[in-house]
Amino acid sequence: MKSSNASWVCLLLLCFAAMGDAEYMKYKDPKQPINTRIKDLIGRMTLAEKIGQMTQIEREVASADVMKKYFIGSILSGGGSVPAPQAPPSIWVNMVNEFQKGALSTRLGIPMIYGIDAVHGNNNVYNATLFPHNIGLGATRDPDLVKRIGEATALEVRATGIQYTFAPYIAVCRDPRWGRCYESYSEDHTIVQQMTDIILGLQGEIPVNHTKGVPYVAGKDKVAACAKHFVGDGGTHNGINENNTIIDEHGLLSIHMPPYYDSIIKGVATIMVSYSSLNGVKMHANHALVTGYLKSKLHFRGFVISDWLGIDSITSPPGANYTYSVQAGINAGIDMVMVPYNYTDYIDDLTSLVSKGIVNMSRIDDAVRRILRVKFTMGLFENPLADLSFADQLGKKEHRELAREAVRKSLVLLKNGNSPNQQFLPLPKKARRILVAGSHASNLGYQCGGWSIQWMGGSGDITTGTTILDAIKSTVADSTPVIYSENPDDSFMNHNDFSFAIVVVGEPPYSETVGDSTNLTILDSGPDTIRTVCSAVKCAVVVVSGRPVVIEPYVPLMEALVAAWLPGTEGQGVADVLFGDYGFTGKLPRTWFKSVDQLPMNVGDPHYDPLYPFGFGLTINSSLPGFSGADNVGDSRQRLIYVSLCSLLSLVLINDLGIGVFQHPAALLF
Repeated sequence: MKSSNASWVCLLLLCFAAMGDAEYMKYKDPKQPINTRIKDLIGRMTLAEKIGQMTQIEREVASADVMKKYFIGSILSGGGSVPAPQAPPSIWVNMVNEFQKGALSTRLGIPMIYGIDAVHGNNNVYNATLFPHNIGLGATRDPDLVKRIGEATALEVRATGIQYTFAPYIAVCRDPRWGRCYESYSEDHTIVQQMTDIILGLQGEIPVNHTKGVPYVAGKDKVAACAKHFVGDGGTHNGINENNTIIDEHGLLSIHMPPYYDSIIKGVATIMVSYSSLNGVKMHANHALVTGYLKSKLHFRGFVISDWLGIDSITSPPGANYTYSVQAGINAGIDMVMVPYNYTDYIDDLTSLVSKGIVNMSRIDDAVRRILRVKFTMGLFENPLADLSFADQLGKKEHRELAREAVRKSLVLLKNGNSPNQQFLPLPKKARRILVAGSHASNLGYQCGGWSIQWMGGSGDITTGTTILDAIKSTVADSTPVIYSENPDDSFMNHNDFSFAIVVVGEPPYSETVGDSTNLTILDSGPDTIRTVCSAVKCAVVVVSGRPVVIEPYVPLMEALVAAWLPGTEGQGVADVLFGDYGFTGKLPRTWFKSVDQLPMNVGDPHYDPLYPFGFGLTINSSLPGFSGADNVGDSRQRLIYVSLCSLLSLVLINDLGIGVFQHPAALLF
C-alpha cells in the first residue's frame, strides 16, 4: 500500500510539472504579446533550430522528414514548380499540409511558411485568374484597382494552401531593354509608390496607430507580401539583368528607394534582396544598405530574404566560394536564404561560421526574431494547416471580372485616325466582314507573358482564359463574320472584302535575363503582317508586349494603335474597349521611344524626344461620328501638348523621411 501511494505521488508530481511547463510555454499562447512569444521561443531554440528557420528550400527537395530533421523554416515553389500538371487546389493543399506536418512534428513545433511567385495572380497554378502584368496596371493609375487585385490574389493563393507571395515587384524600370521591365509599374517612382497599395490588398488594411516598420497580415484570407528587389535593380547599366546600377546617393534615394518607404509604412512582411550590384557592390553583400539603411534607418522589422541562389551570386563566378558567400550574405543582414536545393551545404557552412565566431550569435538571433515575428503576426502558430475552404476562390467569376476591368483600364490609345476629326475607334459591332490577324490574336500564352504557369511563360492554351480573338467574336453582332488568319499574304487580302482589320502582334513570353533585348522588336512575322494587312484595308493594331517596342516605322500604315501590354487571361477586356463599350483611360507608364538608340530615355531627361511621352494616352471624342459609348475626357491634342511640356519639368518634394523625391506634374493629372 505504501509503495502504491508513493507511485501516485510521483505521478501527480510529474503531471503538475508537465502542466507547469505547458503554462510556461508562452510562445504557444496567442494572448501573449508577440514580442513576449518571440523572446520565449528563441530562448528555447538550439543553434540547429535557429539556422533551420533561416533556410528556405524548393518543394522538389522537401519532405516531411526533411522538415523535421533540419527544422526547415520555409519552402517555395519556383516558377513552374507544381505538385502535378494542372493540379487542382486539393492537391496543392495536401502537399503543403504534408510539409507542414513535418515542421509541426519537431520538438518546438514551429510552423513553416510556404512562398510562391504570385506576381500577377497565382500565376503558377492552372485555372487561376491571371491579371495584367504590372506595366499594364501602371497604365491604369488606379491604386484602388490594384488593391482589389491584391485581395483577389490573396484568396487565390490561399486556395492552394500557400501563405506567402514574392510580390509586389516595386522596381522603377529606367530602361525597357531590361527583361523584367514588364514587372515594373512605371519609370516614374511616384506611380510605383501609389501601386504599393497592392500590399494592403494582399496583407490587409493596416490598423490605426500601427507601429511603422512592423509587418502586418490580417488573417487566414490574407498572405504575407514581399517587396522586391532591394534596391536599384530597375536602373542597371544598359538594362542588363542582374547587372550594376551606377548612381549617386541622391539618385538612389530619389528614384529607387521611395517605393520601399511606402511598402514599409504599409506593413510589408518581407523584403527580397536584388541580384544586382550598386556601384560595384553586390546587394546580397551590402551591409550598409541592408542593415544600415533598411533595418536601422527605415526601421523595417519584417524579415529580409535572398533571391533564388542569391548569395551564390556574391562571388564571380557564382558559387566560387560558397562559405564566403554565406558569411557575406548573412552578415550583410539577410535573414532567410533561398537556397533552394543544396540546403545541407548552407546549414553546415553557417553552423561552422557561427561556431568560429565569424557570424555572431546576435546576428542569428536577429534573423530568427524577424522570421518568427512574421509567423506570429500571420497567426501561423494558431492556424498552421490549410483546408479547402478557399478552394472555390481559384479563378472565380468575380476575380475574372476584376481582371477584365483591369485590362480595360490598362489599354493605352496611341493613335486614332489620321486626323483629329477622323476617328477610327471605336469599331462598329455590325460590319460586312472583319479580319483578325497576327501572332498574338489567338494565343493565350503570348497574351499572358512570362511568369504564367511556367517561369518563362508559354504558347497556346497554357491555362483557362479568353483570347483576344474569342473576345472579338463574342462582342460583334451575330450577323458579323470574323475571319482569322495569323499571317495573311497579299493574295488572301486581295480575294477577301473586309470592312476593316484588327492586327494583334507583339513580343513572345520571356522572364528575367532571357528577356533582355537590345533591339526591342516584335516577333518577326509582326511587321510583315502589319504591312500586308494595313496596306490593303483600314486596320487597328494592338501591341501585346511587356514594354514599348519598335513601332514608329509602321505607324503611318495604321488607322489606330493600342498598347495592350500583357493583359493576362481575360482578353475580353480588350474587345470591350475596341468596340466602345468602355472608353480608353490608360496613360503611358513609360516613355515610348522612337529608336532604341535613344535609350535609356526617361521623362525629365535632357533632349527628351519620344514617339509618345510618358503620361500620353488618347481618349475618344464622343461628339464625333462613330462614337458608341466611350467617355469623353477632353481634347487629346491639348493633353498631348500639356504632357509633352510637363515631362520636361520636375518638382522636389520632401517626404516624412526627409528624402528629396522627384514628382512629375504630368503624372499628377492622370
